[in-house]
Amino acid sequence: MNYQYAYSSSENNLPLNGPVVCSITSGKGGVGKTNLSVNIAYLLGQKGYKTMLLDADLGLGNVDVLLGLNPRFNIFHLLSNEVKLKNIIYKTKYNFNILPAPSGVCDLLSLSPGQKLEFLEAMDSLEDEVDFFLVDTGAGINDNVLYFNMAAQHRIIVLTPEPTSLTDSYALIKVLHLDHKINKFYIIVNLCRDYKNAKDTFKRLYLACDHFLKGVSLNLLGYVPRDMNVRHSVTEQVPFCYRYPDTLATKSLKSIVTNLETFKNYKMELDGNIKFFWKKLLFLGQ
Repeated sequence: MNYQYAYSSSENNLPLNGPVVCSITSGKGGVGKTNLSVNIAYLLGQKGYKTMLLDADLGLGNVDVLLGLNPRFNIFHLLSNEVKLKNIIYKTKYNFNILPAPSGVCDLLSLSPGQKLEFLEAMDSLEDEVDFFLVDTGAGINDNVLYFNMAAQHRIIVLTPEPTSLTDSYALIKVLHLDHKINKFYIIVNLCRDYKNAKDTFKRLYLACDHFLKGVSLNLLGYVPRDMNVRHSVTEQVPFCYRYPDTLATKSLKSIVTNLETFKNYKMELDGNIKFFWKKLLFLGQ
């Protein structure tokens, strides 16, 4: 078994010239997914990539909270036809932009088919303005979580060594694989003791998928150890990679972002699901 980061291509792949679209998701809440999303966006921005972070936890958004922001508009206003997309893009001082989600709005907990298409259509206008488009989904296997994972090019699952996190991560992979024909997933093990703990956690998930879900490919993208400085930065409402550039968590996440950079040379694998920036893909497939 190879635990290292890797990717493969197939003859049916299409070249990728537009934004790299990654969903950052989890089967269970409380694993640090949104905090990692914010810090990955920060590190990509520091490298000079035009980076957009979409808070796709519709109805319970908190990307803005982690950054200490209070945006005037959010995705609810876009889907309610109150404002244009350009009005909800929030430029942070950390060299990346966010598309904030509302909190406590039940109307967006399950998007209608029309809203889903409307949303993807609106995102098309960003195609030439973004290098990396990160989608911080909600946790679990509800309709919105599945939708945003299907619309992404790459799915990054964040889990911890806790048994409940492993079980729920497997459940998410199972649904996406069996019901939506998604075969490839990247794994980040968060809040672990060390690399050995991360590797053992990944191995348990790998063996479960290998035994019960034929055709699933898992790749260990990296790990982030427990670090008290991460908790301090959450309280301070700043990215921990910004506040504590030399801490262990930051160094580990930098390695993960280095791996993410190689996605710029990746070839798209078609799985039958409608994607962000899908018009580009249709054109390339002609």
